[in-house]
Amino acid sequence: MNLRARAEEWLAEDPDPDTRGELQSLLDAGDEAALAERFSTRLEFGTAGIRGPLGAGPARMNRAVVRRVTAGLAGRLLEDGPAEGRSVVVGRDARRKSAEFAEDVIAVLTATGFTVRAFADPVPTPLVAYATAHLGAVAGVQITASHNPPEDNGYKVYWAGGAQIAAPLDAEISAQIAAVGALSDVPYDPSARASVIGRDLTEAYFAEILALVDEEGDRDLSIVYTPLHGVAGSAVTDILRRAGFAELAVVAEQFEPDPAFPTVNFPNPEEPGALDLAFELATRRGADLVLANDPDGDRIAAAIAGEEGWRALTGDEVGCLLAEYLLTRFDGGPERVVATTAVSSRLLSRIADHHGVGYAETLTGFKWLARAAAEAEAHGGRMVLAYEQALGVMVGTTVRDKDGISAALALAELAARLKAEGRTLADALDSLALRHGVHATAGRSVRLEGEAGTELAAETLQRLRADPPEALAGVSVAAAADYRAGVRTAADGRTQSLGTPSTDLYSLELADGSRAQLRPSGTEPLLKCYLEVVEPVPDGDVAAARDRVAPRLDALGDAFLAYLGLPAL
Repeated sequence: MNLRARAEEWLAEDPDPDTRGELQSLLDAGDEAALAERFSTRLEFGTAGIRGPLGAGPARMNRAVVRRVTAGLAGRLLEDGPAEGRSVVVGRDARRKSAEFAEDVIAVLTATGFTVRAFADPVPTPLVAYATAHLGAVAGVQITASHNPPEDNGYKVYWAGGAQIAAPLDAEISAQIAAVGALSDVPYDPSARASVIGRDLTEAYFAEILALVDEEGDRDLSIVYTPLHGVAGSAVTDILRRAGFAELAVVAEQFEPDPAFPTVNFPNPEEPGALDLAFELATRRGADLVLANDPDGDRIAAAIAGEEGWRALTGDEVGCLLAEYLLTRFDGGPERVVATTAVSSRLLSRIADHHGVGYAETLTGFKWLARAAAEAEAHGGRMVLAYEQALGVMVGTTVRDKDGISAALALAELAARLKAEGRTLADALDSLALRHGVHATAGRSVRLEGEAGTELAAETLQRLRADPPEALAGVSVAAAADYRAGVRTAADGRTQSLGTPSTDLYSLELADGSRAQLRPSGTEPLLKCYLEVVEPVPDGDVAAARDRVAPRLDALGDAFLAYLGLPAL
């Protein structure tokens, strides 16, 4: 079937007048290139669910795709037993089409026989994860594209217990989606109404989070906060004020949910410029701390004032600061566990060793970190904190996923306690550096466009596997770890199993303790480089060590990209 025929077939069953109009215009114009973008491939369902630009066709996010994905999810759930008496939680953010997509999810699941419990209004993603576990649901669905561009939307799935799905569930759901026939064959109840999840669930979530902080703790802290036009604003300001942080100012221009994200070029707090309005407000107020969430509230960003203005902390700095704080503050012994991912800083392992607690390192993604928490519990352990370098933090296991709301509260408490001691978050970072050395990390990303971008990523990784460098930036490579093959090979040829599931990640370990890694993003069209350089502080001069490490980090990044044949960023 040619592109036009496929498009006409899609048009005949498309339930959305908006995408029908879009597709009809492309057909009328004979725009073969645009049709090819929409019909030459389809969005793939994976462990992060499914995500992509809004529009018509199987390669875009639209109501027809959402109905098919939901039919596939229902099909996989039915493999575990009949729908009767089993519930699914449904939530949504405030992006374009999120409300319509959520309605479609509810209509398909209800028609299939499941009880659906849904939030009436847009909610942060962590609340959906919490509700899935708290209500004993067999699955949870959140309609969100997290921190993707404004033109995107997505569909995230949680399984019983409130953790993200992991292999082989993703492949099993994908197979069910592929088996869906005509859209007219998908069960659909247009009159379906979900049971509304009440405020009592949010209150239960708040109560568990507030139990993590000291009721009598210091609260003298000036905070500036922004949800970046997302849906976490009311939850974060509510929890901070309940905890006693009265001096809290919000970035008014970014507080209300807005799917256009008008004040930022890209709605990701990691992106340059995204926090500029927060920095301006913090400067005017003389604030102590800036906090920000991404649009669906599962990531946390923080910034501190320095001699040259406000500086956003890296995800590694946030995660390690919180780990050190929680391990110091809460009693416990070796049953405590902290965890991070293979592309995060190795500083966390040093912190764990210092405190005599367990340490777990997983593949990227909170589906693996949540699994590490479950494994720790199965062996009598207790996950204190897990984090990934992309600003995802899980404080305890109230939510078995990254949670930017509880992380915001924990950071505020830490900063307030330090201020009462006459110290800052920067001082706390220096203390870690004195003990463990300066662990400087950075990321470089290359944006991939279309099929050519996918091919570029595959070719680059294949070249690296076939011919890894013997040295980078004048430092010899001590070992290479190929996570797809599951093997770490030292420079002398000795090999060892990595013991992790296969994934498209390649890591180079240098003789001076530095590390350079490469992988394609699982949620965005990016090829991502991860860099880390460790600089000892033998003389106690942390500032001098930071001055030494900065050019080393830049040189490593430039050398790695040059070897890969990628543009310097």
